[in-house]
Amino acid sequence: MKSIKWKCQQLILSLCCLLLILACNSFYPSTKQDAKLLKVATDPTFIPFEIQTPSGKLQGFDIDLMNAIAQVVGFRVDFENLPFDGMISALQAKRVDAAISGITITAERLKTIAFSRPYFKAGLAIAVRQDNQNIKDFDSLQGKKIAVQIGSTGADFAKSIPSAKISTFNSGPEFFQDLLNGNVDAVVSDAFATLYAIKNGKLKGIKILADLLTEEYYGIATPKDSPHLNTINKAIATLLSNGTYKQIYQKWFNAEPPQLPACWAKGALNAKRC
Repeated sequence: MKSIKWKCQQLILSLCCLLLILACNSFYPSTKQDAKLLKVATDPTFIPFEIQTPSGKLQGFDIDLMNAIAQVVGFRVDFENLPFDGMISALQAKRVDAAISGITITAERLKTIAFSRPYFKAGLAIAVRQDNQNIKDFDSLQGKKIAVQIGSTGADFAKSIPSAKISTFNSGPEFFQDLLNGNVDAVVSDAFATLYAIKNGKLKGIKILADLLTEEYYGIATPKDSPHLNTINKAIATLLSNGTYKQIYQKWFNAEPPQLPACWAKGALNAKRC
Protein backbone atom coordinates (compact mmCIF):
# COMPACT_ATOMS: atom_id res chain seq x y z
CA MET A 1 0.00 0.00 0.00
CA LYS A 2 2.82 2.37 0.95
CA SER A 3 4.62 1.50 -2.29
CA ILE A 4 1.53 2.37 -4.39
CA LYS A 5 1.10 5.65 -2.49
CA TRP A 6 4.78 6.50 -3.02
CA LYS A 7 4.50 5.78 -6.76
CA CYS A 8 1.42 8.02 -7.00
CA GLN A 9 3.30 10.83 -5.31
CA GLN A 10 6.20 10.38 -7.69
CA LEU A 11 3.83 10.44 -10.67
CA ILE A 12 2.15 13.65 -9.46
CA LEU A 13 5.56 15.25 -8.88
CA SER A 14 6.70 14.25 -12.38
CA LEU A 15 3.54 15.69 -13.95
CA CYS A 16 4.01 18.96 -12.05
CA CYS A 17 7.59 19.21 -13.28
CA LEU A 18 6.47 18.54 -16.85
CA LEU A 19 3.76 21.23 -16.65
CA LEU A 20 6.30 23.69 -15.24
CA ILE A 21 8.70 22.99 -18.09
CA LEU A 22 5.94 23.43 -20.65
CA ALA A 23 4.84 26.70 -19.07
CA CYS A 24 8.38 28.09 -19.03
CA ASN A 25 8.84 27.25 -22.68
CA SER A 26 5.34 28.17 -23.84
CA PHE A 27 6.38 31.26 -25.78
CA TYR A 28 9.47 29.88 -27.48
CA PRO A 29 9.60 29.17 -31.24
CA SER A 30 11.00 26.03 -32.80
CA THR A 31 14.72 25.40 -32.32
CA LYS A 32 14.95 22.79 -35.06
CA GLN A 33 17.60 23.85 -37.54
CA ASP A 34 15.57 22.54 -40.49
CA ALA A 35 12.50 24.61 -39.50
CA LYS A 36 11.52 27.48 -41.80
CA LEU A 37 13.17 30.76 -40.77
CA LEU A 38 11.03 33.87 -40.45
CA LYS A 39 12.86 37.22 -40.44
CA VAL A 40 10.81 39.62 -38.32
CA ALA A 41 11.50 43.34 -37.92
CA THR A 42 10.81 45.05 -34.60
CA ASP A 43 11.67 48.35 -32.91
CA PRO A 44 12.68 47.55 -29.30
CA THR A 45 11.84 51.05 -28.02
CA PHE A 46 8.05 50.54 -27.91
CA ILE A 47 7.70 49.41 -24.31
CA PRO A 48 6.03 47.11 -23.19
CA PHE A 49 5.47 45.63 -26.66
CA GLU A 50 9.18 45.50 -27.51
CA ILE A 51 11.96 45.81 -24.95
CA GLN A 52 15.69 45.18 -25.26
CA THR A 53 17.41 44.25 -22.02
CA PRO A 54 20.96 45.45 -21.20
CA SER A 55 22.22 42.02 -22.32
CA GLY A 56 20.59 42.50 -25.73
CA LYS A 57 17.73 40.04 -25.19
CA LEU A 58 14.35 40.98 -26.69
CA GLN A 59 11.18 40.68 -24.65
CA GLY A 60 7.71 42.20 -24.52
CA PHE A 61 4.11 41.45 -25.51
CA ASP A 62 4.82 41.42 -29.26
CA ILE A 63 7.93 39.28 -28.82
CA ASP A 64 6.05 36.68 -26.76
CA LEU A 65 3.20 36.67 -29.27
CA MET A 66 5.48 36.27 -32.30
CA ASN A 67 7.38 33.46 -30.60
CA ALA A 68 4.10 31.74 -29.71
CA ILE A 69 2.93 32.05 -33.34
CA ALA A 70 6.21 30.54 -34.51
CA GLN A 71 5.83 27.68 -32.06
CA VAL A 72 2.32 26.89 -33.35
CA VAL A 73 3.47 26.71 -36.98
CA GLY A 74 6.95 25.27 -36.35
CA PHE A 75 8.96 28.29 -37.55
CA ARG A 76 12.22 29.68 -36.26
CA VAL A 77 12.23 33.46 -35.68
CA ASP A 78 15.11 35.82 -36.36
CA PHE A 79 14.27 39.27 -34.97
CA GLU A 80 15.90 42.25 -36.66
CA ASN A 81 15.99 45.61 -34.88
CA LEU A 82 14.80 48.37 -37.20
CA PRO A 83 13.63 51.95 -36.56
CA PHE A 84 9.84 52.14 -36.74
CA ASP A 85 9.79 54.47 -39.73
CA GLY A 86 11.96 52.06 -41.76
CA MET A 87 9.77 48.97 -41.42
CA ILE A 88 7.36 49.54 -44.31
CA SER A 89 10.19 50.10 -46.80
CA ALA A 90 11.93 46.96 -45.50
CA LEU A 91 8.73 44.97 -46.07
CA GLN A 92 8.25 46.43 -49.55
CA ALA A 93 11.81 45.50 -50.46
CA LYS A 94 11.25 42.05 -48.86
CA ARG A 95 14.34 42.40 -46.69
CA VAL A 96 12.19 40.95 -43.88
CA ASP A 97 9.29 38.50 -43.93
CA ALA A 98 7.18 40.31 -41.34
CA ALA A 99 7.18 43.17 -38.83
CA ILE A 100 5.65 43.36 -35.37
CA SER A 101 5.99 46.55 -33.37
CA GLY A 102 2.58 47.88 -32.41
CA ILE A 103 1.86 48.69 -36.07
CA THR A 104 -1.63 50.09 -36.51
CA ILE A 105 -3.63 48.75 -39.45
CA THR A 106 -4.54 51.79 -41.56
CA ALA A 107 -6.03 52.27 -45.01
CA GLU A 108 -2.92 54.15 -46.09
CA ARG A 109 -0.54 51.37 -45.05
CA LEU A 110 -2.76 48.76 -46.71
CA LYS A 111 -1.93 50.36 -50.05
CA THR A 112 1.66 49.13 -49.88
CA ILE A 113 1.80 46.22 -47.40
CA ALA A 114 -0.48 43.50 -46.01
CA PHE A 115 -1.62 42.88 -42.44
CA SER A 116 -2.65 39.89 -40.40
CA ARG A 117 -5.97 39.84 -38.59
CA PRO A 118 -5.96 42.29 -35.64
CA TYR A 119 -4.04 40.99 -32.65
CA PHE A 120 -4.36 43.98 -30.28
CA LYS A 121 -6.94 46.70 -29.59
CA ALA A 122 -5.30 50.01 -28.78
CA GLY A 123 -5.81 53.75 -29.08
CA LEU A 124 -4.02 57.08 -28.92
CA ALA A 125 -3.92 59.08 -25.71
CA ILE A 126 -2.67 62.48 -24.56
CA ALA A 127 0.03 62.62 -21.88
CA VAL A 128 0.87 65.88 -20.10
CA ARG A 129 2.83 66.98 -17.06
CA GLN A 130 1.10 66.32 -13.75
CA ASP A 131 0.73 70.02 -12.99
CA ASN A 132 -0.82 70.87 -16.37
CA GLN A 133 -4.41 72.08 -15.91
CA ASN A 134 -4.87 73.64 -19.35
CA ILE A 135 -4.86 70.58 -21.61
CA LYS A 136 -7.98 68.50 -21.01
CA ASP A 137 -8.99 67.20 -24.45
CA PHE A 138 -8.29 67.36 -28.19
CA ASP A 139 -9.54 70.94 -28.56
CA SER A 140 -7.13 72.24 -25.92
CA LEU A 141 -4.15 70.91 -27.93
CA GLN A 142 -4.63 73.70 -30.49
CA GLY A 143 -1.48 75.78 -30.89
CA LYS A 144 0.46 73.64 -28.39
CA LYS A 145 3.85 71.93 -28.75
CA ILE A 146 3.17 68.24 -29.38
CA ALA A 147 5.70 65.38 -29.30
CA VAL A 148 5.19 62.21 -31.40
CA GLN A 149 7.16 59.22 -32.66
CA ILE A 150 8.33 59.35 -36.27
CA GLY A 151 6.14 57.27 -38.61
CA SER A 152 3.50 56.49 -35.98
CA THR A 153 -0.25 57.01 -36.11
CA GLY A 154 0.29 59.52 -33.33
CA ALA A 155 2.38 61.54 -35.78
CA ASP A 156 -0.38 61.28 -38.40
CA PHE A 157 -3.04 62.28 -35.88
CA ALA A 158 -1.04 65.29 -34.67
CA LYS A 159 -1.25 66.78 -38.16
CA SER A 160 -4.98 67.30 -37.58
CA ILE A 161 -4.39 69.51 -34.53
CA PRO A 162 -4.86 73.16 -35.58
CA SER A 163 -1.72 75.32 -35.33
CA ALA A 164 0.15 72.65 -33.35
CA LYS A 165 3.95 72.70 -33.33
CA ILE A 166 5.02 69.09 -33.87
CA SER A 167 8.30 67.64 -32.60
CA THR A 168 9.23 64.16 -33.83
CA PHE A 169 11.31 61.59 -31.94
CA ASN A 170 12.69 58.12 -32.61
CA SER A 171 11.47 56.62 -29.34
CA GLY A 172 9.18 57.04 -26.35
CA PRO A 173 11.85 57.67 -23.72
CA GLU A 174 13.05 60.65 -25.75
CA PHE A 175 9.72 62.44 -26.01
CA PHE A 176 8.73 61.70 -22.41
CA GLN A 177 11.97 63.30 -21.27
CA ASP A 178 11.25 66.35 -23.42
CA LEU A 179 7.80 66.55 -21.83
CA LEU A 180 9.27 66.39 -18.33
CA ASN A 181 11.82 69.06 -19.27
CA GLY A 182 9.03 71.37 -20.42
CA ASN A 183 10.19 71.50 -24.04
CA VAL A 184 6.78 70.23 -25.26
CA ASP A 185 3.29 70.61 -23.82
CA ALA A 186 1.95 67.13 -24.55
CA VAL A 187 2.72 63.73 -26.05
CA VAL A 188 0.32 61.92 -28.38
CA SER A 189 1.10 58.20 -28.29
CA ASP A 190 -0.30 54.71 -27.73
CA ALA A 191 -2.32 54.60 -24.51
CA PHE A 192 -1.05 51.20 -23.31
CA ALA A 193 2.60 52.02 -23.94
CA THR A 194 2.20 55.37 -22.20
CA LEU A 195 0.49 53.87 -19.15
CA TYR A 196 3.16 51.19 -18.89
CA ALA A 197 5.94 53.79 -19.19
CA ILE A 198 4.41 55.92 -16.45
CA LYS A 199 3.85 52.94 -14.14
CA ASN A 200 7.10 51.06 -14.67
CA GLY A 201 9.46 53.69 -16.06
CA LYS A 202 9.40 55.82 -12.92
CA LEU A 203 8.14 58.80 -14.93
CA LYS A 204 6.96 60.84 -11.98
CA GLY A 205 5.23 64.03 -12.96
CA ILE A 206 3.38 62.71 -16.05
CA LYS A 207 -0.33 61.91 -16.29
CA ILE A 208 -2.50 60.53 -19.08
CA LEU A 209 -5.90 62.00 -19.94
CA ALA A 210 -8.79 59.58 -19.48
CA ASP A 211 -10.45 59.86 -22.89
CA LEU A 212 -8.76 58.11 -25.81
CA LEU A 213 -8.39 60.06 -29.05
CA THR A 214 -8.81 57.02 -31.32
CA GLU A 215 -9.59 53.31 -31.41
CA GLU A 216 -6.97 51.29 -33.29
CA TYR A 217 -6.01 47.71 -34.04
CA TYR A 218 -2.47 46.39 -34.37
CA GLY A 219 -1.61 43.78 -36.98
CA ILE A 220 1.49 41.84 -38.01
CA ALA A 221 2.72 43.48 -41.21
CA THR A 222 3.99 41.49 -44.19
CA PRO A 223 4.80 42.16 -47.85
CA LYS A 224 1.75 42.31 -50.12
CA ASP A 225 2.08 38.79 -51.56
CA SER A 226 3.49 37.11 -48.45
CA PRO A 227 3.25 33.29 -48.46
CA HIS A 228 3.24 33.42 -44.64
CA LEU A 229 0.19 35.64 -44.05
CA ASN A 230 -2.43 32.89 -44.04
CA THR A 231 -0.28 30.76 -41.74
CA ILE A 232 0.17 33.68 -39.32
CA ASN A 233 -3.59 34.32 -39.29
CA LYS A 234 -4.35 30.68 -38.49
CA ALA A 235 -1.76 30.74 -35.69
CA ILE A 236 -3.30 33.86 -34.14
CA ALA A 237 -6.72 32.17 -34.23
CA THR A 238 -5.22 29.13 -32.48
CA LEU A 239 -3.63 31.27 -29.75
CA LEU A 240 -6.92 33.11 -29.18
CA SER A 241 -8.87 29.86 -28.87
CA ASN A 242 -6.46 27.82 -26.74
CA GLY A 243 -5.90 30.48 -24.06
CA THR A 244 -2.27 31.32 -24.91
CA TYR A 245 -3.13 34.83 -26.11
CA LYS A 246 -4.95 35.53 -22.83
CA GLN A 247 -1.96 34.24 -20.88
CA ILE A 248 0.43 36.58 -22.73
CA TYR A 249 -1.95 39.54 -22.40
CA GLN A 250 -2.35 39.06 -18.65
CA LYS A 251 1.41 38.67 -18.23
CA TRP A 252 2.06 42.15 -19.64
CA PHE A 253 -1.11 44.11 -18.80
CA ASN A 254 -2.59 42.27 -15.81
CA ALA A 255 -6.07 42.54 -17.33
CA GLU A 256 -8.61 40.57 -19.33
CA PRO A 257 -8.03 40.97 -23.09
CA PRO A 258 -10.84 42.58 -25.10
CA GLN A 259 -12.65 40.80 -27.91
CA LEU A 260 -10.83 41.11 -31.22
CA PRO A 261 -12.46 41.17 -34.67
CA ALA A 262 -11.53 38.40 -37.08
CA CYS A 263 -10.95 40.99 -39.79
CA TRP A 264 -10.15 44.65 -40.23
CA ALA A 265 -12.86 46.80 -38.69
CA LYS A 266 -14.41 48.89 -41.43
CA GLY A 267 -15.33 51.87 -39.25
CA ALA A 268 -11.88 52.19 -37.75
CA LEU A 269 -9.86 51.65 -40.89
CA ASN A 270 -12.00 52.71 -43.84
CA ALA A 271 -10.99 49.31 -45.19
CA LYS A 272 -12.39 45.84 -44.87
CA ARG A 273 -11.17 42.31 -45.44
CA CYS A 274 -13.60 39.79 -44.02
